[in-house]
Amino acid sequence: MPLEETFKRLDSTPKGLAQSEAQQRLAKYGPNALEEKEIPLWRRLVSYFWGPIPWMIEIAAILSAVNGDWKSFGVIFAMLVINGGIGFWEEKGANDALKALKSQLALKARALRDGQWQEVDAANLVPGDVIRVRLGDVLPADVKLSEGDYLSVDQSALTGESLPVSKKSGDVAYSGTIAKQGEMVGVVYATGGQTFFGRTASLVQHAAPVSHFQKAVLSIGNFLIFLAIALSIVLIIVELSRGLTFLQLLAFVLVVVVASIPVAMPAVLSVTMALGALALSKMKAIVSKLTAIEEMAGVDILCSDKTGTLTQNKLTLGETAVFAAKDAAEVILAASLASKAEDADAIDTAVLNGLKDGDAQLKGYEQTKFVPFDPVSKRTEATIKGTDGKTFRVTKGAPQIVVDLARLDGADKDKADQVVEDSAAKGFRTLGVARSEDDGKTWTFLGILPLFDPPREDSAATIKDAQAHGIEVKMVTGDHQAIASEIAGQLNLGTHILTVDDNLSKVAEGGAVSPELGEHIERSDGFAQVFPEHKYAIVKVLQERGHIVAMTGDGVNDAPALKQADVGIAVSGATDAARGAAALILTAPGLNVIVSAVEEARRIFERMMSYTVYRIAMTLDILFFVVVAMLLFNTYPLTAIMVVLLSLLDDIPIMTIAWDNTAVQKSPVHWEMDRVLGLSSVMGALAFGGTFVLYLLARYAYHLPLQQEQTVMFLQLIAGGHLMLFLTRVRGPFWRPPYPAKPLLLAILGTQIIGVAMAGFGWLMPAISWTTIGLVWAYNLIWLIVADFAKLGVHRLMDSKAVHQSRFLRTVNASLHPIEMRVQQGDAAVHRAVHRAFGRPHRKSGK
Repeated sequence: MPLEETFKRLDSTPKGLAQSEAQQRLAKYGPNALEEKEIPLWRRLVSYFWGPIPWMIEIAAILSAVNGDWKSFGVIFAMLVINGGIGFWEEKGANDALKALKSQLALKARALRDGQWQEVDAANLVPGDVIRVRLGDVLPADVKLSEGDYLSVDQSALTGESLPVSKKSGDVAYSGTIAKQGEMVGVVYATGGQTFFGRTASLVQHAAPVSHFQKAVLSIGNFLIFLAIALSIVLIIVELSRGLTFLQLLAFVLVVVVASIPVAMPAVLSVTMALGALALSKMKAIVSKLTAIEEMAGVDILCSDKTGTLTQNKLTLGETAVFAAKDAAEVILAASLASKAEDADAIDTAVLNGLKDGDAQLKGYEQTKFVPFDPVSKRTEATIKGTDGKTFRVTKGAPQIVVDLARLDGADKDKADQVVEDSAAKGFRTLGVARSEDDGKTWTFLGILPLFDPPREDSAATIKDAQAHGIEVKMVTGDHQAIASEIAGQLNLGTHILTVDDNLSKVAEGGAVSPELGEHIERSDGFAQVFPEHKYAIVKVLQERGHIVAMTGDGVNDAPALKQADVGIAVSGATDAARGAAALILTAPGLNVIVSAVEEARRIFERMMSYTVYRIAMTLDILFFVVVAMLLFNTYPLTAIMVVLLSLLDDIPIMTIAWDNTAVQKSPVHWEMDRVLGLSSVMGALAFGGTFVLYLLARYAYHLPLQQEQTVMFLQLIAGGHLMLFLTRVRGPFWRPPYPAKPLLLAILGTQIIGVAMAGFGWLMPAISWTTIGLVWAYNLIWLIVADFAKLGVHRLMDSKAVHQSRFLRTVNASLHPIEMRVQQGDAAVHRAVHRAFGRPHRKSGK
């Protein structure tokens, strides 16, 4: 709307607001800041003691107290506090690191209050405030510009445009953009969540994907809980019919359930990821969400913002088109003389940087007058006193303006038009350069300078590394398709760049995506002319098609997509909104840390996988052994305190898995639940078989008393369980590298010494002979070799199954090739028929 109407609507004037009026409006509209809904510290702490697993531990502790078993109560209560405290502390540390980053980004503004210019906190600006914007300022709110010649604004953080945009009186400038040149006064018309910045950030609130880590832990936990409850119900029914006391039986069953189900799983995996976060922090990457580390291991698509991420966000000269000049150096020199370094203009800087040995070339020339660029003339002009004492003029600017100024015609004009057109097709912006020897009466057209935003020096290598790790990189930019295609070609990303349409906007608003659109998005090498909602939708569509997606970005326009992505990565120099939405924040320039983060994440994932397989197998071993022994022999094969001690001693070496040596997989890794459950079931069955056979030997071959039988079984579960950890930590034979890390080796050795000492000296249990202890260990070493061969067999079976599936898929693809050609040519009917008949292939697994 016109300026007069704007001031009227805002109930303001060009003289600004009174301080009292500003205070009233601040109370009415709220602070000029994005609202953050932070969960209180006490609620986050309580959440670690609320849920199915904590409830079981708490009930077991209460029943132990009711039965007067205070030793068990103390140990169980300690387990509860340790498990909850570790998870809470690690999450708090990550949140504190993010808050420290945010505290460095407070803004100030110059506002006209009570008729005087004052510096105020940007958070206290209100609609109707008149503010002044100067070179280098970050605009604190959405403003309608009212006074001043012009303002050059870098709004790449909002729109992804790589070049500054010129604003004049009557135009609007958005919060979060940066003034690159000029000075203007404007009236604030929107603050906080009502700004363009704020509306974009509101998309972030709707982006809340559930991590694959959370899904996997929940699935495994539920499986083991349901199994434990089912077996416990059978046991309770049978034992009650035999006349056992209900409270004592229930207390024992709960202790067994707590010891067998993965009560420490969230804590152990959180510690593993927290140590990974510490390693990444040394690489100048801050992890704000621990689950992002696990997600990073499975990322198979990286959607990368272009401006400032893949490119330098800094203009560079291309190949000069020479006209009347004797060579390219003369054109660049003339353009440099028509520039002013102290203005820090992006185009002037690019031209001056194009000079070879600039100081030497400019020496002897004196700029006596300089007319800066403005949106009307669309060129700069300078009056120069040369080395010979003569005065001349030089100009640079929009090619068409300079061509007309030089009165170029005929073949030369056609050539100039063709150069501009060819440069535009490559995504280059162009500058015409001319010189006048007679005070601007006649001009000589010297040549044309192409300008472009070049790729970062490390981008090509980073992309190559990412592709070598099985990650497909897609460019996402607000720039024109020609620019995107040129940069993508230089980086070997491919040049199949899609221009988005309204269908993606509907997806962002919650609409369904058509199979055809999803296929196009999946096959493309990148996307051009996108808005914030498009970036968000692209990530969402790729996720719906079975991909684990990472997104890099630095601007407000990237924030919704960063939040929706499985791993949002805010690059160095990112805005506050981008950092707040991201899971990984890079604090040093360059993208090479992303590949390092992927490698570290895959190591961490292997550690979590080995722990998970081990924990499920141990659960099956303990649970089935206790239940089967009680059902068959009507005796407790272990005491309650033994079960609790087993659980605590198991957790010590398990915690050191976080430091273990692991191999780095060359392709994305994810939770293969069929492999996890298959392998852990086989290992659990073998462990149960070994434990039960030893129990029968102790009972019938050696005729040990019940109390000593229990001690033997305690030692068996400690020794056999920890030896199993050597098997599950690697896919190959346990005696081949990578060898266990020193912390893991020392932890296992330490717990074994404690377990042997308890059994040999009778600490908290009846003592057994050292000969018996030696026989138990010999028995377990034999079992270790047998179980390792079984493990290798399971892995080979799973790998063979995957190979057969891959061969079948290739056969199907070959037989469908004629149909596929029709699909690629756009036959939608055939496309839908193929999907109905065969389903959509899963790119990660090949199924």
